[in-house]
Amino acid sequence: MGRLRPEEISSILKGAITDYENRVRTEEVGQVLEVGDGIARVHGLTNVMYQEMLEFEDARGNKITGLALNLEEDNVGVIIAGDDTHIQEGNTVRRTERLASVPVGQGVLGRVIDALGRPMDGKGEIEAEEQVPVEVVAPGIIKRQPVKQPLQTGVKAIDSMIPIGRGQRELVIGDRKTGKTSILVDTIINQADQDVKCIYVAVGQKDSTVAGIVASLEEAGAMDYTTVVNASASQSATLQYLAPYAGCAIGEYFMNRGEDALVIYDDLSKHAVAYRQMMLLLRRPPGREAYPGDVFYLHSRLLERAAKLSDDAGGGSLTALPVIETKAGDISAYIPTNVISITDGQIFLDSDLFNAGQRPAIDTGNSVSRVGSSAQIKAMKSVAGTLRLDLNQYQELASFAQFGSDLDRATQQTLNRGERLTAMLKQDEREPIPVEEQVAVIFAAANGYLDDVDSNDVPDWEGQYRDYLRDSHAEILQSIRDEQQVTDETREGLEEATKRFNENYEPQTSSIVDASANGSSGDGSDDSEDEGS
Repeated sequence: MGRLRPEEISSILKGAITDYENRVRTEEVGQVLEVGDGIARVHGLTNVMYQEMLEFEDARGNKITGLALNLEEDNVGVIIAGDDTHIQEGNTVRRTERLASVPVGQGVLGRVIDALGRPMDGKGEIEAEEQVPVEVVAPGIIKRQPVKQPLQTGVKAIDSMIPIGRGQRELVIGDRKTGKTSILVDTIINQADQDVKCIYVAVGQKDSTVAGIVASLEEAGAMDYTTVVNASASQSATLQYLAPYAGCAIGEYFMNRGEDALVIYDDLSKHAVAYRQMMLLLRRPPGREAYPGDVFYLHSRLLERAAKLSDDAGGGSLTALPVIETKAGDISAYIPTNVISITDGQIFLDSDLFNAGQRPAIDTGNSVSRVGSSAQIKAMKSVAGTLRLDLNQYQELASFAQFGSDLDRATQQTLNRGERLTAMLKQDEREPIPVEEQVAVIFAAANGYLDDVDSNDVPDWEGQYRDYLRDSHAEILQSIRDEQQVTDETREGLEEATKRFNENYEPQTSSIVDASANGSSGDGSDDSEDEGS
């Protein structure tokens, strides 16, 4: 056997050494110094990253996830995502060397998961396409384009006066039990044929409420394109803090592939409360209302991730609809004003309107979309252009007319028309309306075809009118849908059809009785829906 050459020996030795180095892969391990209230102080993890996931091993040998949030000189403040009751002083803590992340892709659609992507619906493991960090930097100004494509909610009052565009951030704000969640669930249901993936993030809500929402979505067949991220009131503040970012990451996956996604954060008031709890336990100094100083950044870095990407970046979009619950209608409190200043407009729901039977209870005076009519199709722009003005005029006159002074004809006419318009904007929940039918109904109301209909009969008139158009004049609706504008020809057809319908219209007296019976049950369902919404 020939002798080994020196270079061969060195290569064998090098191979053995590298192989040995691979096998020894160092692992950084720390010890728990103290633990309590979901917070652990850990010693010995010198190289840990901010927001890195750590793995605790508790007394029973279970693995529990934690998140490094306070990096101090001699210890690390870790928030524990899970049950900390069996973690003891001296337990070992390991680095995972990955940031908090969540599974994304087609596999999460139709599922209910927690903030770390673990299934909560008992349907087995999630087949994710990849794991992505929950916190990423929002796309910069070069990567974006202006919002110009509408996101139809199916709610007449919103699509006509406070339009939402794809890539916009629109706040839904109001007291508890004013129908915030109902509007959002209807919006998800309306995306069935719009090719928009939806993510519903429930933060700090009752499990029963979330179960009700999931049941509503399943019944409407909307779970096929929806993911529910549930961090309910029974879960730790850590998971409630992470949930909105996890939901956002799932939506961004679709946006980055050039698709459209919609993410709903219900609600960010409870998110801020969970964050405040964590920060006070980590001994960070409190600011106004005991929230930490970075509570604005908490929400701005989340909502800035909603965008309409430029065509070079794939043209996808992520629309965000955050929810804020106010106390006694005070939209100038700390967290409400913060989020109002971050978003591109707000939909303000008023409890007085809700109790007066105007549902959805949208206060058109305080609600605004800062994207405006550029997020509307031409057809809607042309019929709803003056709608908001007419309503505001009507509300001013109505408060004036209460004094019972004699009114001239023009004023009576305005009051009469305003009353019909207000009645026309009422809508039952779980009944989103396609945009072409909205255009037809608003066209009829704004052009005085409803002036002779009793305002109590307006919902009945609208139902019959929409049925009539679908059955006898489908081509008009088709034209509005395809051309997205009301051509002269379509306008004539609509006027003709509406006149003919009015000649034969008879209010169904029996339907009024039914409606009042339904109305009460509708409120009941609304209550169960909107618990804590």
